[in-house]
Amino acid sequence: MTDVEAAGLNRVCPACGRRVRPPALECRCGRTVEDVPLTAAVRRPAFVPSPPSRTLPIGGTVALALVVVLGGLYWITHPASRLAPSAVSAVRPPSAPATRGTVATAGDPPQADAPAVPVGEPAPAAPAESPGPTALERVMAAAAASKAAAPPATAPSTPAGLEDIIDRALPAVVRIQTAGGFGSGFFIAPDTLLTNVHVVGGNSTVSIRRPDGTMLTGRVDVTAPELDIAIVRIGNPDPNQASLTLGSGARARAGQEVTALGTPLGLQNTVTRGIVSAVRDIGGLTLVQTDAAINPGNSGGPLIDRAGLVIGITTLGVKSADAQGLSFAVAIEHAQALLAGKRSADQKGTPLSMLNQAMSGRAAPPAASAARDRGARSYEEAIAAQAQRADVLDERWRAFKRICYQGRVADVPGREWFALWDPKAMQGTVPAGCASAFAEILRAADTIRDRVAAAGESAREADVYPGVRRDLLQRYRLNYPGWDR
Repeated sequence: MTDVEAAGLNRVCPACGRRVRPPALECRCGRTVEDVPLTAAVRRPAFVPSPPSRTLPIGGTVALALVVVLGGLYWITHPASRLAPSAVSAVRPPSAPATRGTVATAGDPPQADAPAVPVGEPAPAAPAESPGPTALERVMAAAAASKAAAPPATAPSTPAGLEDIIDRALPAVVRIQTAGGFGSGFFIAPDTLLTNVHVVGGNSTVSIRRPDGTMLTGRVDVTAPELDIAIVRIGNPDPNQASLTLGSGARARAGQEVTALGTPLGLQNTVTRGIVSAVRDIGGLTLVQTDAAINPGNSGGPLIDRAGLVIGITTLGVKSADAQGLSFAVAIEHAQALLAGKRSADQKGTPLSMLNQAMSGRAAPPAASAARDRGARSYEEAIAAQAQRADVLDERWRAFKRICYQGRVADVPGREWFALWDPKAMQGTVPAGCASAFAEILRAADTIRDRVAAAGESAREADVYPGVRRDLLQRYRLNYPGWDR
């Protein structure tokens, strides 16, 4: 040992503050300290503490384990957070400057200008600060940040296909039968149906055939001939009965896709598709015009839009030599008002008569208009002649019932002997001695029916409007529903 070392002298590096013992003339930082004067060294204490251990104390180990477990659970239950950089930065604690006697981590930036603290000397006291967030708080903060950053998980919305809409609507559409014929209707509630007045006719009750074949009896609760809308109620409704939701016919747009459901020509569960041709306001009555096929038996069925909402009640289709794809439905707003107890006081006539007036004003070639007028006159003459025969048959029918018939005749629209064409309406018996009289009455009724049907076919060929034909049948009390459905 040299005399200098024995005296406990050394040099202090002006660059990094380390003490350099002789005979060394160069500091660890690379600075030459040859010209630095020797100073008295601070003597080491008898006990020199070992460098800080890299092993965490027990409390730190428990905290680290808790962070790892919580972080792992979050990693498993929140896969979206694996891609969120904010979660990583939120969990990592701020790095402390590396000093002599501490263990620097790989992610810590070098601290070139930090003053060195000699080994064995106490570090200067840091200014008092508020305690930072705990490990659990940092993990929870990271979870909140990840959840806020990730977009909400929503199931992909796919619009329902037309087939799905029809599948949901068909169970609510029924066939309505009376002694005079049949038509369509639809449930809007388990105990309420809508249909046309000309479907229920003058009956107080109707038979309802559901798509599965089961039969119900409905009571005709409200009729509005000026709207051609009837409300039918069910006494013991099925709470699981499917029903349709009402939309808006007045707000329908031309070109909008629509579907008609019903029982055309007796074929239940039939669907036709088309578009809205126009929405027409005729004398206070809103009609939805469509090119969807409307055939006899569709009357009273629903016209639904692409969302499955009812926008109208189909009431008629016009078929003539110069008119194709011309069908109409009464806007559902009229049914909503009727259900609320409101009736239209301004409207005059039925939808058919009002539509006929509107159509009669359209421009047409003089020859076609003249032929239509001739056809209408011929049709009225034929109906008037059959009405006279029907008046005579009325008297014969009353005498037959009084003398020969034993039992009840169900209510039918129009003349009572229309029940001859419905076996369910004739609920009594005919004695053997009156069989010939009954056969004569049946023959006379069949003749009237055949001639009225022939006159109607001639009128259609002459392009006589449906409203004209139906008004004449009502006027002469020959409005048997089976003739126009």
